[in-house]
Amino acid sequence: MSWAGAMRGYGAVLLACTLLAACSGARGNPHGAATGTGPGDASPTARADGDGGPIVDADPARLPATREAALALIRRVIADPESFGPGVIPRSPYESGPDTWPVLGADCVWRQRKPGSGVLATLARSFELPAGGGKGPLRFAAIVTVHRTDEGARWEMAESLEESMRCPTQQLRQGEFIAGLGAGAMLRGEGARVNSEDALMESGEYRSAELGGPYPYFWHQDKILRFTMAVTSKGARGWTEGEISTLGNQAQAAMLIRMQDAVAKKG
Repeated sequence: MSWAGAMRGYGAVLLACTLLAACSGARGNPHGAATGTGPGDASPTARADGDGGPIVDADPARLPATREAALALIRRVIADPESFGPGVIPRSPYESGPDTWPVLGADCVWRQRKPGSGVLATLARSFELPAGGGKGPLRFAAIVTVHRTDEGARWEMAESLEESMRCPTQQLRQGEFIAGLGAGAMLRGEGARVNSEDALMESGEYRSAELGGPYPYFWHQDKILRFTMAVTSKGARGWTEGEISTLGNQAQAAMLIRMQDAVAKKG
């Protein structure tokens, strides 16, 4: 599947969730960027980038103002194993500490740092679809970040795109690499996108000292208001690009629906 084909599939999943509300009932990458400490814009209503209406009519009272409230919101929104589909389980460790933030160094190696002052709270989870039926294990991650301002979230999206251009080959951790990265951004209304203000998608090849490779790799990130949500999908033996991308898309769509439900005005 090409990058464009995967992105069309992503838009189709989001559109189906919106029309059928299929993802709202789901029970509940994370590679990040810089700290998102740009100038502030705390408007509680998303900008209308596509059709003239807001993404979500947010209730200011439902937007978190403290770290504790932000973490509680994240736990309502972030993907769980069921978000990806049957058979997916938590990996160990399941959750990152809320005081860790992945940063891509000048040497294109990811390291954990403390979030900057522009981040109110962030949390990442790791998942796996175990090996079976002649196929290797698929590994996924989800991350949700609450910035103090809308502008902080926009900075994160811009910096995330810059990272793939700056480092087309990256070391995720010891023995894990992604290479041949290509990324693109889509605004609301493009590619059947209706559930976020803007989105990024990155694709490439994943290699692991444990699992071999190369295998398909996908990373999706979306922004709503001051919130960013992302899913990383790492391929394995026997899986097609379409299968891997679809599982990640399902989890990303579920998080987007949950975020809208969590902050929208009631009634």
